[in-house]
Amino acid sequence: MEEQTESLRVFTISEVNALIPALSSLVRQQLRDQSEIEHGLAELMRLTGEPPRSLERTSADSAEVVRLKTDLRSRIARYETGWQRVQTWGGVIKDPQTGLVDFYGRVDGKLVWLCWRYGEDTLGYYHDLKAGYSGRRPLSADVRRNLVN
Repeated sequence: MEEQTESLRVFTISEVNALIPALSSLVRQQLRDQSEIEHGLAELMRLTGEPPRSLERTSADSAEVVRLKTDLRSRIARYETGWQRVQTWGGVIKDPQTGLVDFYGRVDGKLVWLCWRYGEDTLGYYHDLKAGYSGRRPLSADVRRNLVN
């Protein structure tokens, strides 16, 4: 596995902390868009009486359904682009519902996830690559000293 990870960006705490203001703003918009998409899908289901199989226009669609489908396609495209931007910054989206994003880091020479969740002002946690959110451990002063690239 080490060979595969050599090309990955490995972050320091400072590098992740520098991204947090922009990341917070973007994830806030992502969560807002996610909510609007969910509401739009519910409205579409209410109008059509069934879950949408597609957001493509059909001859049976009313003007309101066509407008809603067009709006949803646009919102979904923006939503996907937002998460792609997080990935270009080096983040790995772990839970888009809560805004959980991890970054690769190293503690004592071992590759770990530096773990950030929307609403946290600074990076405060990490966990092993195989552990999930429940395995988060605080970045104590000792761990911070041992966090190296």
